[in-house]
Amino acid sequence: MTGFGKAVAVFENKKITAEIKSLNSKQLDLAVRLPQTYRSSELDFRNEVAKTLERGKVDLLIYCEDIESANDHSINMPIVKKYKEQIEAMSKELNLPEPADWYATLLRLPDSIKNDNASADVSDEEIATVSGVLANAIKALVEFRTQEGVRLEAFFREKIAAIQQLLNQVAQYEQQRVAKIKARIEEALAKLENVEYDRNRFEQEMIFYIEKLDINEEKLRLQNHLDYFLKTLEDGHGQGKKLGFISQEMGREINTLGSKANQADLQKIVVMMKDQLEQIKEQVLNVM
Repeated sequence: MTGFGKAVAVFENKKITAEIKSLNSKQLDLAVRLPQTYRSSELDFRNEVAKTLERGKVDLLIYCEDIESANDHSINMPIVKKYKEQIEAMSKELNLPEPADWYATLLRLPDSIKNDNASADVSDEEIATVSGVLANAIKALVEFRTQEGVRLEAFFREKIAAIQQLLNQVAQYEQQRVAKIKARIEEALAKLENVEYDRNRFEQEMIFYIEKLDINEEKLRLQNHLDYFLKTLEDGHGQGKKLGFISQEMGREINTLGSKANQADLQKIVVMMKDQLEQIKEQVLNVM
């Protein structure tokens, strides 16, 4: 969901710029900053963004620069005065230091500089130009996201393949794992002096204990989750939440494998699986 887009156009003596950037978020969280003269069209601009960008913390900035001489510009004293009063009140109420450089702080705020020759009315043609600039900025952002998506898909496939390879290695340790567990228990019993036990009952309990440590079900479920993750990757956009759920289920099976492993080589495999899965979880937040 991360990305950045920028577009510029010229209308009469104005250079109009739109910048839009997005970060991860569970839903669309849109913040808009634009000149006062365009405020009446803010809802239309918001709808245009929401129509294309479904999720993400999105910041939209639209601003104008006068191409002609700066002689037509002056400081908007009522606005600047109001800003200063509000900053002083905030400083006092929140016990914060006042700005070290009042001039830089105040003149950076919206509408602190006004164009004396600017008309209060904005023509439909100018709004249409702004809408076109916004559309191009959104398009640039989408292209950025698309490129990032291609990279992420390759990343996910690489990590899933790594987990698959580790899962394939589990089988070679299973037989020796059971034998070692049985030998360890028999060895511990042999160290107990003057203790007699029913050999048949011991074998029955051993079978029951080994069954509790059986990991075939976890292996099968983990395999299904790996296959489903890859299938979901190919299902089109809007699969981010589903991929997140699948990765959580993969984590549960890997954790259960670890708790049942009872063998050093298997535990190493589980640790490596967890490492690959954590990388997936970090990046899956970037998926729509």
